[in-house]
Amino acid sequence: MNASFRPRRFDLIGIGECMVEFYSAEPLASASQLQRAYGGDVLNALVANQRLGGKTGFVTKVGDDPFGSGLLAAWRQEGIDTSQAVERPGDNGVYFISVAPSGERAFTYRRHGTPASQLAPEDLDPAYIASSHWLLLSGITQALSPTARAATLAAARIALEAGVRIAYDPNYRPRLWALHGGLPAARAAFDEIAPFAEWLLPSHPADAALLGAEDALEEDMDAAFAMAERFASRAPNVALKCSADGCVLSSAGTVRHVAGAKADKVVDTTGAGDCWNGSFLFGLQQGQTMVDAATEANRRAAAKLAYRGAIPPAGVIK
Repeated sequence: MNASFRPRRFDLIGIGECMVEFYSAEPLASASQLQRAYGGDVLNALVANQRLGGKTGFVTKVGDDPFGSGLLAAWRQEGIDTSQAVERPGDNGVYFISVAPSGERAFTYRRHGTPASQLAPEDLDPAYIASSHWLLLSGITQALSPTARAATLAAARIALEAGVRIAYDPNYRPRLWALHGGLPAARAAFDEIAPFAEWLLPSHPADAALLGAEDALEEDMDAAFAMAERFASRAPNVALKCSADGCVLSSAGTVRHVAGAKADKVVDTTGAGDCWNGSFLFGLQQGQTMVDAATEANRRAAAKLAYRGAIPPAGVIK
């Protein structure tokens, strides 16, 4: 049987790390209370996709510290398959969010040497990856460690062989890559995965550095169009996220802007781009046009902004 016509158990599988999240509406130096939750770019997208009706699975490692069982229970409660989220000795990553009145946030991380960062190619189950219609990969996963970067590449190869459609968010994070070779390493990692991607899901202007597109760093639509065209030279389809300005889509030689949705309230921008990814891929999974899928993703990402933390309450993403 042709790989593309095999029965698929999942709509979307993601590979990455999810951490314990603590957030406050005050600066961390003076905060008297912190709210505990969880978050991670790939997992956030899976939650959005699952809540919309997708069938999702998460490939990761979970530390056996006091937080580990709660993380697994929360993902299972969402309906995400955790059969490939294996527990291992060690502490889970933790991050703290301090949010400014504008909704922009500052992060403080404690994630070095976590079990998830030790993900390696030999941890992957090819049959599990082949059981999905889509695979979501992330530059953040690549930046966790050399073995996680190798696992990301191995997963892309498995998916391509099995006829699984690949979406890739480069999600460039300078501080994370500084531990593993800086911008040159991030560019090399991007070059490894981009050829496998059916859809690139970068952000403007954060990911411009990966292409050496210093002239596209301005936050205006002319720069966004230029950046989308550059990314389009690396993959057949591009959805460039532009925050409040919506997104720029490039496919089959056509580039177009899909206007953003107005946010009723901006409390915290954390996870909005991940929510966008999960929603956009759900739309494609349902046979929507890329414009319709992007329009709905813009609306849902805007709705997420009214809530603190990476993942909004149930019922927000709909």
